[in-house]
Amino acid sequence: MPKLKTNSGAKKRFHVNKKGTVKFRKANARHNFTNKSPKQKRHNRGTSTLVPQDAKKVIKELFPYGA
Repeated sequence: MPKLKTNSGAKKRFHVNKKGTVKFRKANARHNFTNKSPKQKRHNRGTSTLVPQDAKKVIKELFPYGA
């Protein structure tokens, strides 16, 4: 069997921690800030973790060797 490839888009967007949680950067925090409220800009700052159901799916389907 040949080696499986990790999804290229996933390795740029997600990071799997030791516990198995998946960290990601929040969307809508790059440009067009004049149209966004201060609350929206504040909440989109930084990173967050996926819920366990989605994390399991990301690891299983996009990271064949567990990231």
